[in-house]
Amino acid sequence: MVFFPCCKINLGLDILRRREDGYHDIETVMFPVRGLCDILEIVPSGRDGVEFSSSGLAVDCRTEDNLCVRAYRAVEARYGIGGVKIHLHKVVPFGAGLGGGSADAAYTVKGLSQVFGLGLGEEAVKEIAAGLGSDTVFFAGDGPALSSGRGDTLAPVSVDNIRGMLLVIVKPPVGVSTAAAYASVTPAVPKVPLERRIAMPVERWREGLKNDFEGPVFAAHPQIARIKEALYGAGAVYASMSGSGSAVFGLFRVDKVAALHDGGEPQCVAPLKEEFADYFVYHEVIA
Repeated sequence: MVFFPCCKINLGLDILRRREDGYHDIETVMFPVRGLCDILEIVPSGRDGVEFSSSGLAVDCRTEDNLCVRAYRAVEARYGIGGVKIHLHKVVPFGAGLGGGSADAAYTVKGLSQVFGLGLGEEAVKEIAAGLGSDTVFFAGDGPALSSGRGDTLAPVSVDNIRGMLLVIVKPPVGVSTAAAYASVTPAVPKVPLERRIAMPVERWREGLKNDFEGPVFAAHPQIARIKEALYGAGAVYASMSGSGSAVFGLFRVDKVAALHDGGEPQCVAPLKEEFADYFVYHEVIA
């Protein structure tokens, strides 16, 4: 069976406080990016264990550390499933704050449930996913969510105010260490909760919706800060780094980015691709 793990962007990201367990309490809205997906194939092998292979973007870790393999181990330990072959075609860039690896893990759990007829519901998938990483829990669901605590406490949230907008994602050929980003940030509780700010018109997000990682990450990686400036220069209503970076996204009003080219590419995208020729650039209209 073939599955398509999508990625996500973060709409606002507040680092509230450092916890006694060494993690941080955060608040962020995670929003799924449906069109930017990896391709995950899972087939029974008739043998014990998992055989893993990959293509596309290089997966830079040992096979045993890959989140798809770890997800298989977690499901196998709990349900005693048979052996599988897993092939991952990697499209979503890593080290980007887009949650690609977390999505692969969650979709592996969901995929194994389908392949072996386990009938796992969303809560069961979340329980397994929580042991694989905080962001992983988000991908057990199917819609935008307000994420709090370590990032593994989720509540549905409406973000209909960005439906129909053009989303552009730009990622430089560098990654950002999440641990280093957390080490450099100063936690603070904002006066207005994120859930209230996210409900404001998107035109007001620039003044009130922030990502606390941007300060230290932009200082360490000026090329990431330049992407945000370029997105605003191209006409974005709102631009922000996603997660702990290094991807930056912009939201554009479709009726203000001029007509689409014959190939379906908005005119605002072409200069961004030219300026960031060696970067990953993606766009879609949010359904």
